[in-house]
Amino acid sequence: MSRVFNFSAGPAALPDEVLDTIRSDIPDWQGTGMSVMEISHRSKEFVEVAARAEANLRKLLGIPDDYSVLFPQGGATMQMAMAPLNLSQPGDTVDYVVTGSWGKKAAGEAGKFCSVNVAADASDKNFTYIPDESSWRRDPGAAYLHYTPNETIAGVEFHFVPGGDVPLVADMSSTILSRPIDVSRFGVIYAGAQKNIGPAGITVVIVRNELLERVRPGTAHLMTWKSYADSDSMTNTPPTFAWYVADLVFRWLLARGGVEAIGEINRRKSEALYAAIDGSDFYSNPVAVDARSWMNVPFVLADSALDATFLEESKAAGLTNLKGHRSVGGMRASIYNAVPEEAVAALIDFMADFERRKA
Repeated sequence: MSRVFNFSAGPAALPDEVLDTIRSDIPDWQGTGMSVMEISHRSKEFVEVAARAEANLRKLLGIPDDYSVLFPQGGATMQMAMAPLNLSQPGDTVDYVVTGSWGKKAAGEAGKFCSVNVAADASDKNFTYIPDESSWRRDPGAAYLHYTPNETIAGVEFHFVPGGDVPLVADMSSTILSRPIDVSRFGVIYAGAQKNIGPAGITVVIVRNELLERVRPGTAHLMTWKSYADSDSMTNTPPTFAWYVADLVFRWLLARGGVEAIGEINRRKSEALYAAIDGSDFYSNPVAVDARSWMNVPFVLADSALDATFLEESKAAGLTNLKGHRSVGGMRASIYNAVPEEAVAALIDFMADFERRKA
C-alpha cells in the first residue's frame, strides 16, 4: 500500500525522509550490528545521539545558555504534575489560563498540589476563543502562570505571549517547532513528542536553570527537573528509540531551513485550508478568527448526517485520521510540520468535490 496523507492529531505523521533513515538503520545502526533499540543508552554511540539532539534543538529554537533541555518520559500529562511540584510549595497559589481540554486537565493536576486560581476560562463559549488578556484575574502572589498556547482538540491558539513577572509555563505539545519562538520569555516549556518531534514516548522540557532549585522537598526523584538536568536526562533508562527519532527530525528541520522556513510553510497550509472552509457554505470552523490554530483545524459539515460518508470517502481517497475528537465531533485536520502542502491541497480538492456531490 502506498503512503497516505495522515492528518492525525497524535501520534502524528513523520517525515518520509526520516522514515527512510529509520528503515535503513533498523538492522545495523552505525555499523554496530544492532538496531538503536538494542544498544545501551550509556554507549558512546547513543550518548552522541543524545548530545546532538539537544544541540540541534537549541539551534532550532535559539535556546539561551541559562536554560536546561531535558528529555524525560511520561508525556505532557506527567509535566502537568511536575510543574506544581517543581515550581511551588505547599499552600502556594498558581495561575492557570484554561482555553481548552488540556489547559483544564493541567489545572486539575495542579489542584492536587496547590491552590489553583483560574485566571481566565474560555469554557463559556465551548473553548472557541482566547479571553482578552486585560480581563484575566491573576493572583498577585501566584508562583507561576500556566497556559496552553495551542489546544489540539478545539483548534484554539494564542497568537501572543502573556506578560507578567512570574515564571510563564507553557504546554507547547502541538505547536513547538512550528515557527520561531522567543524562549527567553518563558520559565518552562514542555511538549509531548508525538506531534512535531517524533514518536510517543519522550518529552521535551526547556527550563530556566534558576527555577531548578524551586522543587518542593520530598518530591520523588524522577519527578524533579533537576534530576534530569544533573544526569543529561539519563536518570533512568530513557526511551532510546524515540530520542533517536527526535534527533533525526531535528536534523530534517535544520536541513529544510529551520523553524523560520517551516513556519512559512505552516502559515501557507493553514491559510489555504481556512480559506477553503470560509469560502464554503457547506463547511464551517467554530473558532474565533483571531484564535485559529495553525496546527489543528476543526471543521463541521452543514449536515452532520454526512459525517460518516465524508470520513469513509476521504479515507478511500488516501486522506486519513480526519475524524474530530469525540468531545467535539465533526472533522479535524492536524497539519503538523511533516504534513506536506500537497496533503493540504489534496484535502481541499476532496472537500470541494464532496461538496459538489453532496450539497
